[in-house]
Amino acid sequence: MIKLSKSCISIKEIKAVNKVLSKEYLGMGPEVKKFENDLNFFFKREVVCVSSGTAALQLALQALGIKKGDEVLVPAITYVATFQAISATGAKLIMCDVDKDNLIISIKDAKKKLTKKTKVIMPVFYAGNPGNIEEIYKFAKKNKIRVIEDAAHAFGSVYKKKKIGSFGDISCFSFDGIKNITSGEGGCVVTDNKKNINTIKDLRLLGVGNDSAKRYTGKRSWNFNVKQQGWRYHMSDINAAIGRVQLKRFNHLKNARQKICKYYDSNFLKFKKVQIFNRDFNQEVPHIYVLLINNLKKREQLRNDLLKVGIQTGYHYVPGYELSYYKSNKNNFPNANSISEKIITLPLHPDLKQQQLNKIVTKIKFFLNKNKYFI
Repeated sequence: MIKLSKSCISIKEIKAVNKVLSKEYLGMGPEVKKFENDLNFFFKREVVCVSSGTAALQLALQALGIKKGDEVLVPAITYVATFQAISATGAKLIMCDVDKDNLIISIKDAKKKLTKKTKVIMPVFYAGNPGNIEEIYKFAKKNKIRVIEDAAHAFGSVYKKKKIGSFGDISCFSFDGIKNITSGEGGCVVTDNKKNINTIKDLRLLGVGNDSAKRYTGKRSWNFNVKQQGWRYHMSDINAAIGRVQLKRFNHLKNARQKICKYYDSNFLKFKKVQIFNRDFNQEVPHIYVLLINNLKKREQLRNDLLKVGIQTGYHYVPGYELSYYKSNKNNFPNANSISEKIITLPLHPDLKQQQLNKIVTKIKFFLNKNKYFI
């Protein structure tokens, strides 16, 4: 079976975890501090590691004081984690349509949905593409709102020679098992705002004031105070040990992902039954590879046929307006509505072999040429 995605680890990650296990201190400790220092050097900014990318988004919102009655602009096409992070704060998420070219939040639609209650815009860098990032920041500055970047897909991506996360307001990354780098589970918040950083450090440890400094040395606070709602969202030393090795291997992981996507592009560019999204894989580090199939009517039948020949596929994502908890009128999102049922996600991970890639491309073309998925 050719997997859609997978964790790609080496013996080095296993040795790093075993080293932590041998110390019998498995919680948040010195290894987390070292990982934060490594990421600080990578981004040239302040970094806080947390338990997941979702936690990173939620804590970033809370650090800005986002609460019930506030509104957050977010794209309709994203993983539910983005929505859950917003609703967990009590704020109201306002779904916006996406741009057809890159599936990133449409500023044209965001302008229509801006109100006096809007406090944050949360762009999602879909598939690793920062897209219209300058337009987003111009919109935010004009309307005096904050930007929290959901950069879960975009670790390592570059925009105008700057790494995503090395500039801008607040960037949140995910290190779950299949991301561009993994720590098993985990995420981080990156920003220049030290007040926000210090707030998040407390929030991730149940709101216990200044407990991070103790945890970094393998200790904990006994005489402490709590002034705000906090959460058990800290990273463990086990996760940090994996993340540190993955970061050292990042150039290899990045190059492999980019090479695979360039191969897909070159093979599908002139295949008239599909469209490829305009991406620069010299600058972007792709988390997923998405193919738009023209006039597709029977996606599940296509996916099942590919599965029968040993190829897993997916689709990213069910639009938020179709989820019961966030239900909305799909007619308000014409671009998302026209695209979401015609996309499939192809296998993408650094362990894919050329023979497997050849098979994926050949089988997709073979099945689509049968024309049975379009009526």
